[in-house]
Amino acid sequence: MKRGFFIPALIAALLCAILSVGAPLLGGDGGEVVVSGEPTPEARAAWENTRLEMTAFGAEYLRRNQEENGGWTTEKGIGTSVVVLLGLLRAGYPMEDPAVERGLDYVLRAVQADGGIYTPGGHIPVYESCLALSCFAYAKSRFGTDRFDAILENGEAFVRGQQYSEENGTSPDDKAYGGLGYGKKSRPDLSNTQFFVDTLRDLGADFNDEAIQRAVTFVERCQNYPSGDENETAPIDEDDAGGFFYTCMANENPAGQETDGGLRSYGSITYAGLKSLIYAGLTESDPRVEAAVGWIRKNYSTTKNPGLGLRGLYYYYHTMSRTMDVLGGEYFADDAGVSHFWKGELIEVFSRRQRPDGSWANSNPMWFESDPNLVTGYALIVLSYCAL
Repeated sequence: MKRGFFIPALIAALLCAILSVGAPLLGGDGGEVVVSGEPTPEARAAWENTRLEMTAFGAEYLRRNQEENGGWTTEKGIGTSVVVLLGLLRAGYPMEDPAVERGLDYVLRAVQADGGIYTPGGHIPVYESCLALSCFAYAKSRFGTDRFDAILENGEAFVRGQQYSEENGTSPDDKAYGGLGYGKKSRPDLSNTQFFVDTLRDLGADFNDEAIQRAVTFVERCQNYPSGDENETAPIDEDDAGGFFYTCMANENPAGQETDGGLRSYGSITYAGLKSLIYAGLTESDPRVEAAVGWIRKNYSTTKNPGLGLRGLYYYYHTMSRTMDVLGGEYFADDAGVSHFWKGELIEVFSRRQRPDGSWANSNPMWFESDPNLVTGYALIVLSYCAL
């Protein structure tokens, strides 16, 4: 399959939209993409066709690169394979599809006696288990299969047991309380904690779930927003207030810190924190949610991970798209009052970044994003949230 033939149709539709309502304003290569106003039906149809073409092209790349054992980039564990599988499933490929079936068999071989789904001898059992459980939960929901019921039940018990809580001797006044790290005894962070909250919601838990409510305690401790004695980190400045940082447990933060020790907020983890608060039942009137949304309004971008630039860019897209879906609606207003048609913007950005072989990859290798298998899996997931 060759790509490129659908781009003229997209451009024509966008020109039509510009002439009719002045909607899309597309930046140059590498520049910010802005799609504001109400797109015409023709523009929406063109974006959807582009999304479907890109998805199919990316899926074909992944098919060609599936390993004999059924996984992808398996030398690094099962994580990449699970991301790819979820991407294929969300793209509409059925469980009976040969690539999906082989991939599922590969991941199922990682189910452990303790209920976790992870690479034996690896160091990220919580991360891998949460990803796998969300993938299997999606398959169950979409296809109505009961094939994974026992695995889901045992896996849920496993990840719940990894949370820092009273059950394992952690009191609410401990900074680790409510959080999760890569493993049971590892330092908790907001990234793993958000995957845990995502997984519980994917498994059917509601916002009143005790584990999700415990997670809020940790999440809010990672926000640059004063909340009494629970949060010792004061906002660094007006631009940083309301955003989130990686962990409250140590001065370990990809976006770095100020000279006074305050940890800087950054994009992907702020979306992770906001999404977790919403999944815990907090509404837009809650000051923590309001502050987080305010930070995103000031730092809204579809071409960089605010605070990190190209570092972790596709992890950012992955977290951003799910958060936007949770917020609801196709538009998001930035601090300047521009109402962004975020689905169209992401489709346009991904159409620029897809490589001639159908894959996506990041020029910055942080978080393994130089691996086209991982990043193409992310891309399929993101594009699924952009369906029009």
